[in-house]
Amino acid sequence: MSVIQEIHCSHCGAPIAFKPGEILATCKYCGYTVVIETGETFTFEHSMLLNKFDPAQVEEPVRDWMRAGFLKPGDLAKKSKIVEKTLLYLPFWVVSAEVESVYKGVFERIAPPVVKDGKLENDYEWLVLARKASEFPTREYNVPLEGKIPYDFRKIEGFAKVLNSEIDKDEAVELAKHEIEELHRFLIQKDVDKIIDIKTEIKVDQVVYLHAPVWFVKYEYKGNAYQLLIDGATGSSIKGDIPSTNL
Repeated sequence: MSVIQEIHCSHCGAPIAFKPGEILATCKYCGYTVVIETGETFTFEHSMLLNKFDPAQVEEPVRDWMRAGFLKPGDLAKKSKIVEKTLLYLPFWVVSAEVESVYKGVFERIAPPVVKDGKLENDYEWLVLARKASEFPTREYNVPLEGKIPYDFRKIEGFAKVLNSEIDKDEAVELAKHEIEELHRFLIQKDVDKIIDIKTEIKVDQVVYLHAPVWFVKYEYKGNAYQLLIDGATGSSIKGDIPSTNL
């Protein structure tokens, strides 16, 4: 297990536990977020989404997910056993950006091939998980940003766990830019078969540090274990393992 270290909150003086690799930590006693390397108070906007479920209530959206969709076994909701329900407040950086890609390419699906010029413009609220070596499906998580409020430690449930950030703002912005550029290249390749030139300009408008509630639910079905992720703010499913209908 990783060694747990401590610093003291620069606001209230309480001890703040953190693990090696974490960059930002939030005090569970007063809610202030500090930069671990300096112990100074975090100065960027820190927001959160509210969780709407307790451990008993979250079973309802879990069973709803099990009952929906033709790819799932018909008896999944009836014969599954929920064995673990864990609420984590995950740290994200939300990078708001205006993006424009100007490109030239060759459209080869007709004869003779045609050279095409084009422009792709979009605004994004790009989500970057502030944890390393994680398989969380960030692109599948439609984070309900309209529900965000200033971070308030008093609204964190006693049974929940708040994870600290392992990625700082600058690194998050660079990751967001790289992922947006890759997305635009993918989208442009739907319009042309061969890209000759592409120039992408990314204007970052705002960067917000956000904690969002996600339920990690483990369930068993016919002797096998599966996982389902539920958005604690909306009750919608983020991603779930689906048993084979041949079981």
